[in-house]
Amino acid sequence: MSQLFSPLALGPLSLTNRIVIAPMCQYSADEGRASDWHAQHLGNLAQSGAGLLILEATAVEARGRISWGDLGLYDNATEAALRTVVDSVRRWSPMPLGIQLAHAGRKASTHKPWEHGGAAIAPEAEHGWQTVSSTDRPFNEGAPAPQALDQAGIDAVIAAFVESAQRAHRLGFELIELHGAHGYLLHQFLSPLSNDRTDQYGGTLENRLRLPLQVFDAVRAAVPDTVAVGMRISASDWVDGGWDVAQSIALAQALEARGCHFLHVSSGGLDPRQQIKLEDGYQVPFANDIKAQLKTMPVIAVGLITDPGHAEHIVAHGQADAVALARGILYDPRWPWHAAAALGASVHASPQYLRCQPRGLKHLFG
Repeated sequence: MSQLFSPLALGPLSLTNRIVIAPMCQYSADEGRASDWHAQHLGNLAQSGAGLLILEATAVEARGRISWGDLGLYDNATEAALRTVVDSVRRWSPMPLGIQLAHAGRKASTHKPWEHGGAAIAPEAEHGWQTVSSTDRPFNEGAPAPQALDQAGIDAVIAAFVESAQRAHRLGFELIELHGAHGYLLHQFLSPLSNDRTDQYGGTLENRLRLPLQVFDAVRAAVPDTVAVGMRISASDWVDGGWDVAQSIALAQALEARGCHFLHVSSGGLDPRQQIKLEDGYQVPFANDIKAQLKTMPVIAVGLITDPGHAEHIVAHGQADAVALARGILYDPRWPWHAAAALGASVHASPQYLRCQPRGLKHLFG
């Protein structure tokens, strides 16, 4: 029996298989409001047969968007627009839906990646705004400087995460993933490369963990126990002296002790000096090392996992509890179907698609 296609519980949420569609920014929102693009994009992925679909990084406040085209969930207008999309997707698919709540911090206020290379936009320029961070140092040399958050600003960020989480619950999302990876705000507080503070949020590892843990605690308390709440982290900055696996284990253990339902392990994104050697499953060792130091909290691995046999090996050998796909499922939106066919498993398909079942795979659409 395929382990990749066995059930998995992320706290209160039960998945039919261990394939997760990772959050992928689409840069196609209108002032934070979801658009028709989101309806067709998410509707397509919701027909893939994966066990879980997590929506893209969704900003908890307008200044927390990566680009001016990013999705948000921070007022009634953004909530209403996303409701239209989510209701449409749910009408045709039983797939569980999660949402990644995020704040870009100093990596906010940028062009879309296909426009000007996603470069930073100055606060006074069109589509630009003042960014905030753990520090007043910019991500790239010469880029506009962020404002270092004071205590009132930190409290406002925590409150913004809480409000967005409550909106997500009203929209019926079964899972909330807090974005603590890829050099965005929570990661900026975690890493010694981007946190030069001398207050209770800087210096020691305990202090640098403080904001992400406060956000988790506040969100966990703000939504019912029926909603799974977890976090995505970058296990390494890929820069000497930066955030690393040992510190990631400390964060993971602190989250597990607080009742975190899952950890989604990625890497990088904090420092332009990063040196990453890309190869199949290059981040899986991070997930494996962290999982080995946890009791029961499920760990999701991500990063160049494209072959069904490789995905099966990761899960079957306990390197991670689930695998997440991003670019690979954009390229092949029916990847779970093809993986099920290769591994002798079955997958859900809507009745409109049943006629495409290959003759030799009578049990593919179980």
